Amino acid sequence: MNNDPTWDMRLFVLIARHGSLAAAARALDLTPPAATKRLAALEARLGVRLLNRTTRSLSLTSEGETYLQHATRILADIREMEDVLAQGRATPRGLLRVNATLGFGRDTIAPLVSRFCARHPEVEVQMEVTDRPVDLVESGFDLAIRFGALPDKRLNARRIMSNRRFLCASPAYLEAHGTPATLADLARHRCIVHRQNDDAHGIWRFQHHDHTEAVKVRGRLSSNDGDIVLGWALDGHGILIRSEWDLARYLDSGRLRVVLPEFTLPDADLFVYYPSRRNQSVRMRAFIDFLVAQFQGGPRRGASA
Repeated sequence: MNNDPTWDMRLFVLIARHGSLAAAARALDLTPPAATKRLAALEARLGVRLLNRTTRSLSLTSEGETYLQHATRILADIREMEDVLAQGRATPRGLLRVNATLGFGRDTIAPLVSRFCARHPEVEVQMEVTDRPVDLVESGFDLAIRFGALPDKRLNARRIMSNRRFLCASPAYLEAHGTPATLADLARHRCIVHRQNDDAHGIWRFQHHDHTEAVKVRGRLSSNDGDIVLGWALDGHGILIRSEWDLARYLDSGRLRVVLPEFTLPDADLFVYYPSRRNQSVRMRAFIDFLVAQFQGGPRRGASA
């Protein structure tokens, strides 16, 4: 049995995070019976019950909530201490927890993580992809990589890449339905809506000179997946808003065309954001610098969407 004095705290924090003793056991490379035995020993030593357990669910007792609060803070303090001590070491090492969006994380960030780890074999990366932004502190992530406006202005952020957004459509659609000349023309066109988080459905906002204009659009097709809506636009189903990153290769090949280029849409710049600048670890600084270098020059022609 591991004699690390923080082991029980780590186990309990993972149980609370995953809502499952079996999942916490897997994360620590334990068998479920061993994790159950360890938890029972912890409760016996403390003289309190930390969890209410049934065959189908578990929940924290009030004592468990107190233990979780203190254990989370203690583990964070220990990790910060280790990071401070590591500042003098030139070699990045240790665990780095990364969050990214689903498709972009899988197709673009994951291969970059592979290259980063090949360069820095002493760094361990745990990467999770989610459709919505996460609370970095509560979820235990070191950093997150996201397009568009930051979800929490209290976070520190570094722009990795500028990334403009455009209206676009396929040549076949424009030949069949005409090219809009004004924003008002969009009302009579078939528009493909990409539903993102809590954005108002079918409301597109444009900047033109010194004012902002909101346009209500309609169409038969909408999805919360960017690759799906892009495919529909390529198939000629309507007009779509997408970022330069997604559109580059299709604009180059002529499969899509920009429409109403004089109207500016909110940018979808790529950011890496993180909870604190204080005592940033060597591995974290190395990874952020690596990302910035990889995306230098903006959206790459022919890059995977």
